[in-house]
Amino acid sequence: MPEAELGLLLLLAGAALTAGFIDSVVGGGGLIQIPALFTLLPREAPATLFGTNKFASVFGTTNAAWRYARRVSMPWRTTVPAALAAFVCSYLGALAVAWLPRDLLRPLILVLLVAAAIYTFMKKDFGAVHGPTQSGRREFALALLLGGVIGFYDGFFGPGTGSFLIFLFIRFFGFDFLHASAAAKVVNVATNLAALAYFAPNGHLLWQIAVVMAICNIAGSVAGTHLALKHGSGFVRHVFLIVVSLLIAKFAWDTFSWR
Repeated sequence: MPEAELGLLLLLAGAALTAGFIDSVVGGGGLIQIPALFTLLPREAPATLFGTNKFASVFGTTNAAWRYARRVSMPWRTTVPAALAAFVCSYLGALAVAWLPRDLLRPLILVLLVAAAIYTFMKKDFGAVHGPTQSGRREFALALLLGGVIGFYDGFFGPGTGSFLIFLFIRFFGFDFLHASAAAKVVNVATNLAALAYFAPNGHLLWQIAVVMAICNIAGSVAGTHLALKHGSGFVRHVFLIVVSLLIAKFAWDTFSWR
């Protein structure tokens, strides 16, 4: 392998490692992985870069979901219907990219992120205690609704999906940050698989790069889940606020630089 190609692969591997770490705790790994792919592989089609990103991410996210499931009492009655709805709607979201202008979403997502950050910061006890508030048909219906909405968003646009999921699981289901993060990983696996079902058959994938990045994403995921499980909801809350702040900065830049 030429030295230039090896250097490029090492940079992408480092980005995937960091992304896997962040994603396993609160989501938001795309903040690092997607810009790295677009910067280092400028000649590739955007769909190919998104497909490569999803391939790498799904392995790290699956690893995180498995590790959480082994150590945390998973809220499956909420998580499973949310994941199923997210899978279907994520695929629909990927199809909708062709006929809906994605840039119209930027200001709305920016406002929602700011609101989530302020709400979390002001309510010091938000997500501190795990006390599920939903049950029965209401829990099932709400899980389907929120899973479907976030799934469509992930397939259509994507950035911040994991962070939105965590916030919604806490706000509407009464989870703490650790359980919300664990549930979010399962839903994220579903949305990533749905996106891959669209990208892979259409050839939008750089296999060699994707495999290397997947391995590094898993390594980052192992480290991230270890720290989250060791330090609990307080640690996840702090990382959540940091990542959401970075997402706000990115969306603000993207929104106003387009004007």
